[in-house]
Amino acid sequence: MSNNVEQWSSKLAFILAAAGSAIGLGAIWKFPYVAGTSGGGIFFLIFILFTVLVGLPLLLGEFIIGRSTQKDAIQSYKQIAPNSLWHNIGRLGIITCFILLSFYSVVGGWILIYIFKGITGELSGLTEQQYSELFNQSISNPSMTIFAQLLFMAITIFIVSKGVSNGIEKASQFMMPALFILFIVLIIRSVTLDGAMEGIIFFLKPDFSNITSETILYAMGQSFFALSVGVSVMVTYSSYLSKKENLPQSAISIVVLNLLVALLAGLAIFPAVFSFDLAPDAGPVLLFNVLPTVFNQMPFGMFFLIAFLLLFLFATLTSAFSMLEIIVAPLAKGNEAKRKKFSWIIGLCIFIFGIPSTLSYGVLSDVLIFDKSIFDAADFLVSNILMPLGALFIALFVPAKISKEMLFHEVTQGSKLSKKVFACWYFLLKYIAPIVIIVVFLDVLGIL
Repeated sequence: MSNNVEQWSSKLAFILAAAGSAIGLGAIWKFPYVAGTSGGGIFFLIFILFTVLVGLPLLLGEFIIGRSTQKDAIQSYKQIAPNSLWHNIGRLGIITCFILLSFYSVVGGWILIYIFKGITGELSGLTEQQYSELFNQSISNPSMTIFAQLLFMAITIFIVSKGVSNGIEKASQFMMPALFILFIVLIIRSVTLDGAMEGIIFFLKPDFSNITSETILYAMGQSFFALSVGVSVMVTYSSYLSKKENLPQSAISIVVLNLLVALLAGLAIFPAVFSFDLAPDAGPVLLFNVLPTVFNQMPFGMFFLIAFLLLFLFATLTSAFSMLEIIVAPLAKGNEAKRKKFSWIIGLCIFIFGIPSTLSYGVLSDVLIFDKSIFDAADFLVSNILMPLGALFIALFVPAKISKEMLFHEVTQGSKLSKKVFACWYFLLKYIAPIVIIVVFLDVLGIL
């Protein structure tokens, strides 16, 4: 791929687009249910530690790879380490994003179904039990879910085929702030419900007796998932960055936004879960059962629910754009005609690959892989195996193949980072990140 000609118009545009890539299903949909199934407050605490001590150094590492080379996820590694196997990190990222988007688009389809049901009035005035039944009926309907998944992928393909930076950039500047405002409205309602305090305590008070090796693995996987690290998406996005931008500041801004959204999502969901006596460990369905129940208690609740679902759809799409972009960019090589062709070919392949995940709550519900549904198995493979592996390789690659002087030059270009802070980042990336990832892996495999 030739050097990228496209660039973000400003640092804010990049931060919002990168945050849009990261803040999607990871923070809004996945975080509450993973926290609910993994111990609540203790999970949130471990998640914060992983995000700051491992996720942030890795994110900055990916930024350096992308901006220094101005190339896509495969060519960037080839430029830094020619005639080696390191470029396979980019290939691993592409495979991971392919699988990730195949089940991610299933949830994107669920959001589209709910937007339609909200507009037609099917979501108004139901009890929490009826919302649960409606959701189960919706996701087990094969024709409805497959069509919705196809529609979600078609929107994603269409935008990526046009080139994403203008569309994502402009939309992100309006949609991301609007999402925060709606979250705050939802939280105010959620925390004022009867019994809400129990949910706040569950989410914010760590119970150390709930720590298991799985809780730690899920917290690490979620921190990578929420920041989009380990799959080289941020290599691709940062390749569109000007050399003048402050990389450490951008990385910190994205981490802070992610942690804030995770906090908001937890405060919106868990007080309502406990108020309506629902199970916090209900899994992926949590958001679709709880949110309509909460909105139903508010004046103009359906209007706010539809608005929230539309914004949730946007956050989901911005993540989907980045996943498809990382796969298309190395094939398109800057050629507009190739971009269109490969966007549609790859996007439709992802859709077909994702059909078993779509059907795993319906006709394929009896098909289990290691005691998990097809959807859950794909999610586990990506979040807890492929993403940590990719993150481990990136943590090894950056200090091994880029000189310390070059790293310092890249990090301080556009920033005034002190040598002490740089040394701390370098230590975390070179020593702490790989050790933590390996130890958690070995523990889960039962080797430790």
